[in-house]
Amino acid sequence: MSTEFAFGPFILDMQRGRLLQKGQPVAVSSKGLQLLEALLGSPGRVLTKAELMRAAWGDTAVEESNLSVQIAALRKQLGSTAEGGDWITTIPRVGYRFVELPAQVSTEGIAEASSPPVEREHRPSIAVLPFANLSGDPEQEYFADGVVEDIITALSRFRNLFVIARNSSFTYKGHAVDVKRVGRELGVRYLLEGSVRKAGSRVRIMAQLVDATAGRNLWADRSDGELEDIFDLQDRVTAGVVGQLAPKLEQAEIERIKAKPTDSLDAYDYYLRGIAHAYRYSSRDSINEALRLFYRAIELDPDYASAYGMAARCYAQRKASGWMIDREKEIAETARLAHRAGELGKDDALALCTAGIALAYVVGDLDNAADFTDRAILLNPNLAWAWL
Repeated sequence: MSTEFAFGPFILDMQRGRLLQKGQPVAVSSKGLQLLEALLGSPGRVLTKAELMRAAWGDTAVEESNLSVQIAALRKQLGSTAEGGDWITTIPRVGYRFVELPAQVSTEGIAEASSPPVEREHRPSIAVLPFANLSGDPEQEYFADGVVEDIITALSRFRNLFVIARNSSFTYKGHAVDVKRVGRELGVRYLLEGSVRKAGSRVRIMAQLVDATAGRNLWADRSDGELEDIFDLQDRVTAGVVGQLAPKLEQAEIERIKAKPTDSLDAYDYYLRGIAHAYRYSSRDSINEALRLFYRAIELDPDYASAYGMAARCYAQRKASGWMIDREKEIAETARLAHRAGELGKDDALALCTAGIALAYVVGDLDNAADFTDRAILLNPNLAWAWL
């Protein structure tokens, strides 16, 4: 007995190579049918562009634009869902996802519930979009981005929340967004938007929580304080979101987010500058500058676990890009930084995760790397780097 997929008014019958809409055939190319089968076969999961191209073209080398053309044609042929959206959502810079879990139907017409390979997410889901930099100084962009990253990290420690990773939410940086569209594309119900204004020693964080499905504001707050209060201001934003979405979270997790990563604001500033450079993976100069800044943060606070971990992570990027100069020396330094991050960051998932990456990839110490990564996931089950 062969299997068909039913969704909305459509039935995809791959045995006969056709798509039916209310019993009538829809003109879809063979590549389009193969792409649709791949998307329907992995309901609720984001398929990368590489996965989809393999599904339709196998090992044949083709331009990525061919995939875009086929997806655009499929969208036109399928039309809109009952809610007015697209059947196929784009995940910027990653791939595509089918919006609805289809039913599998036998050729005899007996409907069977499909078993999605990825469990549907029942926890409140949220993405923190990049905050606007209102400082009037483009050089302060790193500070606004760093504040957002810390809020993402704080929220992701709560096991009752599903938090989108920074790399996905930051694809919207610098763009005006439609909250409903972004919610669909990222697969979340809630979005956190805001702005940061840093002027001298004063900081203002404005944030609003939006229900992306309804397009309405749920909560908004303005937090003002001195730069030395920056961690308290971040906690206020995090507590406001948590108070709206998950009021019964474990007290231990609430207390954990209040732990300051460092008591040195200068070290924190250098760390944020380092983060801004570290995310420019393809630039050798940026990775070298990130290393310098992380070392400076460590110099100012020798117990700054995340700075050690990120410095070790930079050495992993140097190896991945073929930028190592003195191989033995860099391997030894990576091991030192990673183990120091592990010693200091027993409750710091980011420090443990970045140290684990470096130990595995640069040092080849897979046992300690696995231990660090497992501990990171226990502390922060939403940390994408750790799962990767």
